[in-house]
Amino acid sequence: SKGDLGNINSFQDEVMVRRARLKFDGFAFSPKLTYKVELGLSNRDISGGGTSEFSGANNIIYDAFADWNFYKNLTLRFGQAKLPGNIERVISSGNMQTVDRSLLNASFNLDRDMGIQLLNQTHLTKKILFKQIIAISQGEGRDVTGGSYGGREITARAEILPFGEFYKGKDDYVGSALVNYNTPKLMIGATYDHNQNAVRQGGNLGSFIKDSKGNHVGKNLNTLFVDMAFKYKRFSFMGEYARKQTSDNNPVVKEGKTTIGTFVTGEGINLQGGYMLNRTVSKMTGKMEVVARITSMDFDVLTDENQYTIGINRFISGHQLKIQADLTYMDKKGDGLNDGLMFRLQTDVHF
Repeated sequence: SKGDLGNINSFQDEVMVRRARLKFDGFAFSPKLTYKVELGLSNRDISGGGTSEFSGANNIIYDAFADWNFYKNLTLRFGQAKLPGNIERVISSGNMQTVDRSLLNASFNLDRDMGIQLLNQTHLTKKILFKQIIAISQGEGRDVTGGSYGGREITARAEILPFGEFYKGKDDYVGSALVNYNTPKLMIGATYDHNQNAVRQGGNLGSFIKDSKGNHVGKNLNTLFVDMAFKYKRFSFMGEYARKQTSDNNPVVKEGKTTIGTFVTGEGINLQGGYMLNRTVSKMTGKMEVVARITSMDFDVLTDENQYTIGINRFISGHQLKIQADLTYMDKKGDGLNDGLMFRLQTDVHF
């Protein structure tokens, strides 16, 4: 419901299949050579590809990559995959703690791209683990068929886990405290991304920026993320800071005196935590969780906004089968005329 909350003047409801994905993964010839393919099937999954950059085709392919563990802990990834950006984006949509990702992620995330990535991890001590990822990609996002319209994109991420690995080496990238840790687990990460001559308003996402002759026009776009994940017993916490800006600190692209595009830039903070209400069973079944999230966004051009979210989750079989609900107050900074409330209810099934 949008409008001044003291005088609500509109209401909108919607029922949809938000996501419908088909995933394949495994190995070929050797466990050191693995692959993953993920396809989008819902209308919202495949929308946005009806332009010449996508050859007028739908955006069906999400992931299509292979990993080659060629030496010790070094792995080479090649194909289309998520870039190593903020933790919230890299967490799979099926493993999220809330119904959907935050406004910070929607505004600034790096999403997917085509290229190569090099992954490594090193134990600095018996417990302290240090992870590194560097990626070189095309820069225009997933499913672009017309080659590179701007320059290349370089992404580097580093993570440190001072108390050792999470469960199965990946529970830091799973929402909620479904695993009961008797000792604290912490991951602190940072990502820096440089998208040379980016020609889409979000870098890897959004509309393409073109001049009156149909030529793509861009600017260098730089993004910084600092984030963390913490879990201990029934409690989980995730925090993120993001800053995205053009190299000239001016997000507006002009042709003469005419504005032909605007990059989504600024900074934001997202903080969210959850607490499991019961530990009555040993498996990941029958658990309830309460969740809270605060997101604060300061945009360079768009209207600044704070969002406050509370939610509850019912895990029937871990993240594989769950029901989620949340309520968000959207506080548009300024005159308050565009403030609103949003309620969401979702069933998530994956196997």
